Amino acid sequence: MSAEAIELVIVTPKRQLLRERASEVQLPGADGYLGVLPGHAPLITELGIGELSYHGLSGKESAHMAILSGFAEVLPDRVTVLAETAEFAHEIDVARAEAARARAEKRLASGDTNIDWDRASVSLQRALIRIQVARKRRGAPVNSA
Repeated sequence: MSAEAIELVIVTPKRQLLRERASEVQLPGADGYLGVLPGHAPLITELGIGELSYHGLSGKESAHMAILSGFAEVLPDRVTVLAETAEFAHEIDVARAEAARARAEKRLASGDTNIDWDRASVSLQRALIRIQVARKRRGAPVNSA
């Protein structure tokens, strides 16, 4: 593999989503986004909830994916993403994600002291990132309100 390329492999417990050469990868780390270029120093990092994007060898942005937790191994010539859940933008059901967002917002706004706040907050984050990724691909405005 050339010094201008990095192999990107994305897998979930259910399937391998991608194996492609890229010139750049952006990952949602647990503490913020990571940019990875060929020749990057080796590391293993926890992934958060966010959007993974990458540029193919042509330099154009190739795809957007919603990533929902997991780990990534970065080597100088390869990035392996082991995600709990990962979806390409075209796979996301926006109506379902909107309904999940509304349910999570309702739970958080209810004032019920028996709510698992962490779980409700994660549900809201997941719904919002799925909506963001899907709308970005479709060219629709991204509105998290």
